Amino acid sequence: MPIALKASACWQHSSPPPKLDRAFRSAADALGTLEQLKEDKIGLHMIDLGGDVTGNGISKLVFTILSAVAENERDRIRERVRDTKRHRVTQRLYNGGKRPFGFDVVGERPDLRLVPNINEQAALARARALRDGGKSYRHIADAWVSELGLPRFDAKSIQRILGRD
Repeated sequence: MPIALKASACWQHSSPPPKLDRAFRSAADALGTLEQLKEDKIGLHMIDLGGDVTGNGISKLVFTILSAVAENERDRIRERVRDTKRHRVTQRLYNGGKRPFGFDVVGERPDLRLVPNINEQAALARARALRDGGKSYRHIADAWVSELGLPRFDAKSIQRILGRD
């Protein structure tokens, strides 16, 4: 019979759960789940912690401390990833995903770079000038088609593109 842990993880009761840092979203989630399992008289065996962590006060203390440490490590990883992506942006390196309007992606992995696309940069400059003149996003879309020969964009897309600056 599967044991579901509040959308955090799911596994068969005959096999141990994944590592502590993968089984729960946060230390609070881990403790809440542990209390719910104890109320339901279900034991939680964690390989990392050497067995059942619902059994006594010492195992709960260790579980609580390690849950907090795991949450902190996830936060540190998230910060390092965010900082790395920000650094790559300052270096005009491509982080993946959809190509940003106004740039082309050139080079070889892992050194893909963003280089300005002259036509799209001109379209951005024209759009900013039109917005400064009080024109609507629909008017900008029409101007891009008629003046610059770009494909039609809807007003919401143009608003998003201009909002990225």
